[in-house]
Amino acid sequence: MTFRINTISDNKGARTVKKLLGRGIGSGLGKTSGRGGKGQTARSGVAINGFEGGQTPIYRRLPKRGFVNIHRISLYELDFDKANQIIEKGLVEKDAQIDRELLIKHGYMPAHIKGVSLLANGTPKKGMKIAVTRATKKAQSELEKVGGFLIIE
Repeated sequence: MTFRINTISDNKGARTVKKLLGRGIGSGLGKTSGRGGKGQTARSGVAINGFEGGQTPIYRRLPKRGFVNIHRISLYELDFDKANQIIEKGLVEKDAQIDRELLIKHGYMPAHIKGVSLLANGTPKKGMKIAVTRATKKAQSELEKVGGFLIIE
C-alpha cells in the first residue's frame, strides 16, 4: 500500500467536534441544551443516585445482613508444598527460616498482608525452619515429626 499526502488522515475518533449547546431549535440542543425540562436534574450538582421519587428506597427497605470484623488480620496461606518449592529454588540460605519478610522479598505474598498461616498440604522437608503467625495442629505435628522447627510470632 502506498501512502499519498491526500490519503493521510487521523485515526477514527482522534478528533471530535465540541458539542455546541443553546444554538437554536434546529440544532437539537437549543433552549434547554439537552438538559430536559426544569427541576432538580436541570441544575448542576445533582446527586440523585438511588432516589425513587419519595418512595422508601430499596437500600432502606431491605434488612442489613452480615458482619465485617474490623479487627481481622489478613493472612497468607503457606503450605509445605510452597515451602519445599522455596527451598528447592535456593531462595533460603542453610539454617535460615522461612518467614514473612522472605516471602515478600521473593514475591510470594504482597506486603499489605499482615501475617502467615501454615497449612498441612504436602510433606515438609527435614530440618525446615518456618516462622508464622498461626499454624494448624496437623501442620505443627507433621513438621515436628520430620524434625523441623516452628516459630509462632
